[in-house]
Amino acid sequence: MTTDTSLAFAHPEERAVASAPADPRDRISLRDHIVSADIGAFQQERGHGQRLRFNVVVEVRPAPAPLEDDVDRILSYDRITEAIAAELAAERLNLLETLAERVAERILAEPQAMRVFVRIEKLDRGPGALGVEIVRARAAVPVAAIGGQADLHPVVAWISNEAIAAPGLAARLDRLQASGAPVILAVGLPDAPVPETGQKPTQRRIDLLAIEQNAWMLAARDRRCVVVATRTEIDWAMKHGQMVVWAPSKIVLDAVDGPKGPARDSIALALWLAEQMAAERLELHGDVSVPAGSRVPVIACGA
Repeated sequence: MTTDTSLAFAHPEERAVASAPADPRDRISLRDHIVSADIGAFQQERGHGQRLRFNVVVEVRPAPAPLEDDVDRILSYDRITEAIAAELAAERLNLLETLAERVAERILAEPQAMRVFVRIEKLDRGPGALGVEIVRARAAVPVAAIGGQADLHPVVAWISNEAIAAPGLAARLDRLQASGAPVILAVGLPDAPVPETGQKPTQRRIDLLAIEQNAWMLAARDRRCVVVATRTEIDWAMKHGQMVVWAPSKIVLDAVDGPKGPARDSIALALWLAEQMAAERLELHGDVSVPAGSRVPVIACGA
C-alpha cells in the first residue's frame, strides 16, 4: 500500500503529522466519539437516530508560558465535544459534509485553533462505516462568527388572508418597513380547502406546503416580498434589508426541537419562528387572538 493510500485510510492524527507545516504546533485529538443523531437525506432516515463516530484533530498554537496548570490557557477537549453537540442541536441536517463543515468552522472560531481535521462516519447504514473527512485551516477558510446575527432582532409579522387581499396591504408593509428592523412575514393556510389524509405525518407536510402556496400569493401582491425557505436565506435577507415571506417546510421539518402543535396552527408557527430568531416582537395582522405564554412580545394589530 502506497504512502498516499495509507494516509487516506489513516487516523486524522497521522494525516496531521504527515502534512504538518514548518511552524511548530501542538495537537489535541478526540477519538471514537460516538453520538446518536437524526441525520440523512433519505426519507427512511428521518425520525430515526443513527450512530455517528467522530474523530477530530486540532492543531493549536503552543500554549503561552507559563501554563500554570490553568485550563483557561488551553483549548479544552470539551470545546470539541461542545462544537459537535451544538451543531447537532442547531437543526436537522441531510449531509455529513455540512455537519463536518460546521463543526470545523465552530472549532476554528477558537483563538488557539489553527487547523482542524474532522472525520465523521455513519455506523448504522450498512456492514461498514460510511463517512467523510475534511481539513480546514484558519488561513484558508474565513471564520464566520458564531451567532453573528445576534444583534439583528427582526419583527415577525403574521398576515391574515383578509389583510393579504385588502387594498391597504402596501401601506401595511410600508409601516412594517418603517420600523427599521428586519421584517419576516408569515402566513396561514389559504382559504381554499386543503386535502385531508387522516395521518399526522403526511398531513403536516401537506399543511406546510399549503402555507407555502399562500406565501407565494402574498409575494405576488408586493414586489418587495421575497419567499425564503432556509435559515441561511433568512439571515442573508436580514443583513441586506430584504422583506421576506417565510416558507416553513424545510425549517420546521429539519428542526431538532420543532413546534409541537399541528402545522395548520400558523400563528403558533409564527410565534415559534419569532422565538427562534430572538425577534423584537411578533405582530398579528388580522382578527385573531393573542397566544399566551410567549417568550417574545406579541402585538395584535387588527385587520
